[in-house]
Amino acid sequence: MGVYETLCNMLGRENVSRDEPMSAHTTFRVGGPADYFVTPRSEEALAELAAFATKEGLPHYILGNGSNLLVGDKGYRGVMIQVGKGFDGVSVEGEMVYAQAGISLARLALAARQSSLSGLEFASGIPGTLGGAVMMNAGAYGGEMKQVVVSVRALAQSGEIREIPEEGLELGYRTSIFARNGDVILGAVLKLEKGDGDQIQKNMDELKRRRVEKQPLEYPSAGSTFKRPEGHFAGKLIEEAGLRGFSVGGAQVSEKHCGFVVNKGGATAADIASLMDQVAERVERHSGVRLRPEVRRVGEF
Repeated sequence: MGVYETLCNMLGRENVSRDEPMSAHTTFRVGGPADYFVTPRSEEALAELAAFATKEGLPHYILGNGSNLLVGDKGYRGVMIQVGKGFDGVSVEGEMVYAQAGISLARLALAARQSSLSGLEFASGIPGTLGGAVMMNAGAYGGEMKQVVVSVRALAQSGEIREIPEEGLELGYRTSIFARNGDVILGAVLKLEKGDGDQIQKNMDELKRRRVEKQPLEYPSAGSTFKRPEGHFAGKLIEEAGLRGFSVGGAQVSEKHCGFVVNKGGATAADIASLMDQVAERVERHSGVRLRPEVRRVGEF
């Protein structure tokens, strides 16, 4: 039996696509076709899928909202596994929140606000899922996931499902143990603080206002393109190197915020990759600081 039929038998034909354009599943809105694009609907299905892919030596990549991902124009040779529907539940008990990895940060922050829980306001405008946010220890406006995560439920490479306490997560600046060991995040327990629902909403509204004012939300992007170098701000270094508005094809350093690379229309993954490389090189020549990408590159360019 071929890979496609095996995947269909395992997950249901409605949850398996062939030659799926990744431009439809990344916030850059670029990327060629994945050989297989699948959406498992349960932990059991995901575990079975991961075991099959590992046993067969089939390349596979776990995808959330595609908000920190650049897929090559020639696509991805293997299985793209989207952890979304079926992995988007959330429950609240007192100050503790359990949420599955596929829930969007916007919906998670809303659930916290509806329960008058404070601590996730910073995440309300980040265009990703909880799983991706934990893996990269996402943060904004002085907040980060490290401040609220108590434990993580994960599928290990061995197929075992484990509960990992905060001290074992190795959460650092835009990294975690999951960014290195390949385990799949299934969900997390968060500890928030009781607050006033109206004040929490005001805080979220203020952060939204600041995002709209300062960030190029009108164009497809992956958010902040480069990690913040110690002692510096990436956007300021890029601006000082004279790169505001610098373009390669349809990709551009945002004129509104130099820390963002945007798709002005018709950009290819190759355009974006080339622009990022040239920005990093020119900033290093100008300032001596090497910028490191937050965006992950996957597939064939």
